[in-house]
Amino acid sequence: MSNIDFQKTEGMSFFTHLGTFLLMLKGMFTRPENYKMYWKELMHQCVEIGIGSLPIVVIISLFLGAVTTVQTAYQLVSPLVPASTIAQIVRDSMILELSPTVLSIVLAGVVGSKIASELGNMRISEQIDALEIMGINSKAYLILPKIIGALIVVPCLVVISAVLGIWGGRVAGSLTGILSTDIFDIGLRQHLNLYNINFALYKSYTFAFILSSIPAYYGYNVKGGSLEIGRASTKAVVVSCILILFADYILAQLLL
Repeated sequence: MSNIDFQKTEGMSFFTHLGTFLLMLKGMFTRPENYKMYWKELMHQCVEIGIGSLPIVVIISLFLGAVTTVQTAYQLVSPLVPASTIAQIVRDSMILELSPTVLSIVLAGVVGSKIASELGNMRISEQIDALEIMGINSKAYLILPKIIGALIVVPCLVVISAVLGIWGGRVAGSLTGILSTDIFDIGLRQHLNLYNINFALYKSYTFAFILSSIPAYYGYNVKGGSLEIGRASTKAVVVSCILILFADYILAQLLL
């Protein structure tokens, strides 16, 4: 196969995936067969994605804030820069970038692989086909609650991550003697731009959609056996991480 033919094949593969993905999203929006059943599944997904990811969110956020404080203090060697500036940098770094983006990439690995493997296993074990035979829209019942659940809980996790990261930076600064908690609190209140919080939430909703819909697409369309589930799960995580970073750049370019 020549290089031109390979590029054409890759291009067609991209548009095939894109069209299939959009058709999957379109197929989700139908009248629910049983509202109680859909509500129960939505609450289940909120617990799975939110409560299930909470321990890793807490650990990552605390250490991100602590490391940011220590490294910022290491780089600010000029006596002309007040120590309270460290708190401002930690605050803005956690709100603008570290909590939304880094946390979403971690969740893409934790939540995304789980969604892809769960749907992939249902596909190869013909459970999805059984739902279709019973007259249930499998896309609406299996995928829509996962996406809505992620859109509900991921922004909440991002807010928790930002708060814990700032608190972790405050504790690290106090324990290492870099700056006292009083000076950190002064810097924390200085020059606060509330739009940064809105921007972080815009990013969190976008990333939540990506890290839930992309793995759902790859898991739902698995073909083959158990080996393909692993491949689909890996591909879903990789594609989700790439799209999150790409969306991060686009949002920063458009909204900042």
